[in-house]
Amino acid sequence: MHRGPRGARLTEVGRSVLPHMEAVLSRVGLMEQEASALVEHGAMSLRVATFPTAGALLLPSAVRQLAGQGVKVSIVEGELPSVVDALRAGSVHIALVYSQPGDPLDLGEGFVLRPLLEAPLLLALPAGHHLAALDSVPLDRLRDEGWIMGASDWDPCDRMLSRACAQRGFEPVRVMRTDDYAILKGFVATGLAAALIPRLALTGYESELDLAIRPVDGSVLARQVSVAMLRSTVSGPAGKLCEELEVRAQRIVATWHNGTG
Repeated sequence: MHRGPRGARLTEVGRSVLPHMEAVLSRVGLMEQEASALVEHGAMSLRVATFPTAGALLLPSAVRQLAGQGVKVSIVEGELPSVVDALRAGSVHIALVYSQPGDPLDLGEGFVLRPLLEAPLLLALPAGHHLAALDSVPLDRLRDEGWIMGASDWDPCDRMLSRACAQRGFEPVRVMRTDDYAILKGFVATGLAAALIPRLALTGYESELDLAIRPVDGSVLARQVSVAMLRSTVSGPAGKLCEELEVRAQRIVATWHNGTG
């Protein structure tokens, strides 16, 4: 801290340390909340951040199991950047995140990242599209299609699509951006564009929406869903939630393999 005639201001060293101190204070705040919950209600507390599709399928049964063990769970939902920011800032104990297979998120030494499942990315086309008759669609036959992509440039699925298209000599043309899969399905059904959609985001009623869902032939397109947590919380409720999430993920993958999900 440097004091001058106009008051105190941070030195360069202070400015560099400030983000780390904010994270530490946030984690201290979490500890205080846990202690307060334990004193008042006899229960441990756990704060979880998740992106929407994982929050819908993976979390509910896992959270129910923890609630039955006396753990008070609160959940915040957001897109990947805000989920990662919340974990790094220490405002949540554990987070569901995703990345490209083989390219895990780099969260730093203070965090543990455990893979849960690899969710295939499938092609969404209008039911009347001429390629919808195929069991799987070669990506190079989609070079003239417009694409609905994620709302932000960081989207791992979009980067994966762009790389796969580049390997086939073309660049996907973006005609719309959204992170809402209900909106995406609606616009694909009208014939506006094609899109990639995670298996986790399928409801089983896509045919009733005039959609055709097909695998992409010759391309392994998927996203790795993982659970990330502070290393210091692995042995507590966060570790228990991770175990429940692993069980739930195994069940989901089993339904994919036997064709019931």
